Amino acid sequence: MYRERAASIAGAVLWTSTVPAGAAPTRVLPDGCLDLLWSSRAGLLVAGPDRTAHLAVGRPGERWVGLRLPPGVGPAVLGVPADELRDRRVPLADLWGERVAADLAERVALAPGEALTAGEALTAVAAARLRAAGGADPVGGRIADRLAAGATVAATAAELGLDPRVLRRRCLPLFGYGPKTLARILRMRRALALAHAGTPLAEVAARSGYADQAHLTREVRDLAGVPPTVLLRAAQPTAVPASSAGPTGSGA
Repeated sequence: MYRERAASIAGAVLWTSTVPAGAAPTRVLPDGCLDLLWSSRAGLLVAGPDRTAHLAVGRPGERWVGLRLPPGVGPAVLGVPADELRDRRVPLADLWGERVAADLAERVALAPGEALTAGEALTAVAAARLRAAGGADPVGGRIADRLAAGATVAATAAELGLDPRVLRRRCLPLFGYGPKTLARILRMRRALALAHAGTPLAEVAARSGYADQAHLTREVRDLAGVPPTVLLRAAQPTAVPASSAGPTGSGA
């Protein structure tokens, strides 16, 4: 019941989901991203970057449309530092005001059965705000790319010509956490992608930079709440982006 496709914003993803009857909670894995969301029940929301897996529980028939912004881009679109949204689901009106949020909600809800139209409305608003902000901080993209490729925090700081303490200060508002946490999250996702493709876990650990398979298991359990074998058995829940879906407290 989950589908995604590339959005017109570079690196962003549009996704849709409908909660089936009797669905178990979805384990949403961290990824360093922020999502702009619309729920048929909760309306417009923002999902901040999670440090650990978020268990999302929806009502049967509830529809979700989301725009997942790539790491480092969300703060420029939303106008809020990522660390202020860390581990939170927040009504969009709290960030943009009731009037702006109501206008966007009306545009999204004009065709509630047409996910493409709703997603395009979210994307158009996000793209306009990104242009008005002068684009995302280019350093954010470089940090995320290097860490996603497996570079160490020290090597990333040296390549960018930044003191490690400065790198951490730059990362907090861009990603919601420091470079070490971001590196752990991106490494876990890189490892899980290999595992889902059929690579044995021992080889996954070696190729992803873990000391051994036991190290991989400990890291995944710490970030995802369950070992990798459980995630591999639950194909659909692990397909959902980390910051993307699920009602909690404020409705996301």
